[in-house]
This record gives sequence, structure tokens and C-alpha cells, in this order.
Amino acid sequence: MNALLDPIRQIAALGGPVVLLLLAVSIVTLAVILYKIWQFSAAGVGRHTALGEAVAAWDAGERAGARAALARSQSYLAPVVDMAFTSGPKDVQRLAAEAETRFADLETGFRLLDSVAQLAPLLGLFGTVLGMIEAFQSLQEAGAQVDPSILAGGIWVALLTTAVGLAVAMPTALVLSWLEGRMDAERVTAERALAAILHPRGDRGAATVPAAAAQDA
Repeated sequence: MNALLDPIRQIAALGGPVVLLLLAVSIVTLAVILYKIWQFSAAGVGRHTALGEAVAAWDAGERAGARAALARSQSYLAPVVDMAFTSGPKDVQRLAAEAETRFADLETGFRLLDSVAQLAPLLGLFGTVLGMIEAFQSLQEAGAQVDPSILAGGIWVALLTTAVGLAVAMPTALVLSWLEGRMDAERVTAERALAAILHPRGDRGAATVPAAAAQDA
């Protein structure tokens, strides 16, 4: 454990309070990311096999088969689909709102991750500016006896905060992009499911039979 903590202590000692702040932000960010991964897994995000079978059966006019398939679904969208089975086209806004409520719950924490991805590099740059100011102050105090190592040492220590800021921001941005992509796919799945349930092809096919018979008569 100490072997893992020693490099962190050294970086914090060199980078100062800005690096400490970035390390604290990284811990919070990691906790949020792990929670979102667990939440997505528990909600069944992306696992809609039984739900898709239920929607397909309903679209084909097989009402009993659709309800049987829906009973097997572990998807968080299953309650919305169940509501759609007992609703009509006039309830599309209410169904969309129900689905959006579940999406909003899954998207909790996205704003925090977005803020970290945007602000972490700025915090790192802020620490670099402070470090550069301190390095040039040391250079000024040295007067005529300028030692290039003083300036070089101050600069690399100052740039350390920028590196830490980028190390926090880049993985956060990648994970956020992946999570947002998953949610975009979930919205498409919900929209297609509601459209198939509220306007099933099985009903349209049944409606065309009397019309065709009337024309033949």
C-alpha cells in the first residue's frame, strides 16, 4: 500500500495545493464512474433481448406472446413498455415523459463528469502559472548569480500540475463520451419500441383485410 501512496505523496509535495485538489477531484470522479457503471449494469442498460421480443410480438399482433416475453425482461424500460401495452396513441407524450424520467435518473452525474473534464485542465494550468510565478521570483532573488537549474527545476515542477490536470480530464472525457453514447442508443431503443407498440403493423394488416374485401364486393 505504501508503495502506491509514496508516488502520490511525492507528486502532491511537488505540485502543492492544486495537485492535492486535483487528486481529490480524481477520487470523487472515479467513485462517480464506478457508480454509473454499476447503475447501468443493475438497470440492464443495453440488455433488451426479452424486451425486443415483447415489442416484436406486439407489433405482429401476438398480444399474449408479447406479455409473456415482457414478464421475462429485466430492463428498466419494461414498466414503460407495460404502460404502452395498455395505452393508446393519445398517451404518447405521457409515455415519452415516463421514459425520459428513467433516462434522467441514469444520466445523474453526467454534469459532474463534464465539469471535471472541462475544469481539470484549467486547474492544472492555474497551478502551472502559480509555479512559473514562483520560479521567476526565485530567479529574481538570485540576482546576478543566476543558476539555470533553479529556473529549470521551477518550470518542470510548475508543468507537473498541467500534466496532472490532463491526466484527470482525458479519461473522464472518454468515459463520459462512452456513457452518453450508451444513453443515445437507449433513447433510440425506447422510441422505436413505443412507436411499434402504439402503431403495430399487426393492427394495420388486420384493418386492410375488410377494406380489400369491400373492394372485391
